[in-house]
Amino acid sequence: MRTPHVLLTTAVALVAAAVAPAPAAGADEAPPPGTYYVQSATTGLNAADSAGAVEQHRPRGDEDHQQWTLRADGAGHLLESTDRPGTCLGRDGDRARTVACTGPDASWRIVPAGADRFTLTAPGTDRRLTVAPKPPGANHPAALAVGAGADDLATWYLTPVDPVTRPMPPQDRRTLDQVTFLTAHNAYANGVDGGFAPPFVDLFPNQTRGIERQLADGVRGFMLDIHQTPDGAILCHNSCRLVSRPVALWVDLQRIVDFLRAHPDQFVTVFLEDYVDPGVLRAELARVRGLSDVLYRPDRTGVRENGWPALADLTAAGNRLLVFTDRSRAADQAAGLTRDSFGVMYQREWTVENHWSMGPGVGASDWSCHSRWYGADTNIPLTRTEPGFRPLFVMNHFRDTAIASTAGTDNSKLADRARRFCQPAARKKPNYLAVDRYDLGDPASAVAALNTYTYP
Repeated sequence: MRTPHVLLTTAVALVAAAVAPAPAAGADEAPPPGTYYVQSATTGLNAADSAGAVEQHRPRGDEDHQQWTLRADGAGHLLESTDRPGTCLGRDGDRARTVACTGPDASWRIVPAGADRFTLTAPGTDRRLTVAPKPPGANHPAALAVGAGADDLATWYLTPVDPVTRPMPPQDRRTLDQVTFLTAHNAYANGVDGGFAPPFVDLFPNQTRGIERQLADGVRGFMLDIHQTPDGAILCHNSCRLVSRPVALWVDLQRIVDFLRAHPDQFVTVFLEDYVDPGVLRAELARVRGLSDVLYRPDRTGVRENGWPALADLTAAGNRLLVFTDRSRAADQAAGLTRDSFGVMYQREWTVENHWSMGPGVGASDWSCHSRWYGADTNIPLTRTEPGFRPLFVMNHFRDTAIASTAGTDNSKLADRARRFCQPAARKKPNYLAVDRYDLGDPASAVAALNTYTYP
């Protein structure tokens, strides 16, 4: 249960003065004593105490017995549960279990494995804490094991519960991956610019202001669903059948491009939930006047090798509109035309994103923060990173159905979820905070708070 005092102190915690970073772990050092999440480097899921078994669970902050206090124990280290003092993450034969911290199976030898990763080995053996292999057609099992373990399955992040942060650099030195943007989920589904859904479904708009007003209000990320019809790529929710006066994609993109031409210091990102053929999308984009003048192509500027550039450098160069598709490169290659050939980036190659729903439109919400791209055939953990390159983090914070009162309450808690749940789950700060009804609950204040610091 979320306690009120945590919610009240969230804003203060987000803007607290940064402290100097802790020394990096050396070749034979564990991290400094403190409270950590033990997070799989393969799946991004957290080791959790589940009635005595230790399982990998979706990251849930302080709500699911996932926090462990690290301290030295002779030549080894203990990881004591913050919820059950005296109980430690340990082992029982080939299974990971919680055990008495005073017992022989509680201590671990923690050794750096490169890139902020560690192995946890039973002292005097080669048996390591490990994720079990993935069975055919399924995810990795929840239960964690102790054994030889493949190297990738037996490496872990020890993610601080209270991480070191630093003040945000000056405006002219802030890189794109350091900045957070207010993002409108289903921005087109507003009932102002045109129809967006069949009757009855259109009674629950995700937004209530048109795209031009959203831009004026500071929205800089736009989630748009496009469906293929004889008229091209059309903005509709689920289907364009029975939708009255739907809006074409090119129309809303033109609104965005016109805004950027009038505001040369601004940067906008578009996320396409994409149900159209690549040729149809290319033809749709060709209708947008001035698109090529502002379109940003990270695939042509060495971002994967050198990291994201400063936002000020992007705007100065005119690179001010970034467009993503959720389609896969493999499917487009099979069709003979890739979307990045005309400037639309494949989102899975450049971002990480948490699961898109916190639950039904009314009732309790699920604040767990886990990848939307984790399944039997796909594994893109929120923790994914590469040498020299950090993917942008899209944080979804909305329900299955947009109910105004629920959205307002959820949005008022956005900063708390970002700080306590999603930031440690991804080991990076959210770059896009995607919400329904951005006009309710003041989500812009969460964006402002996140833009006061960098993490880690």
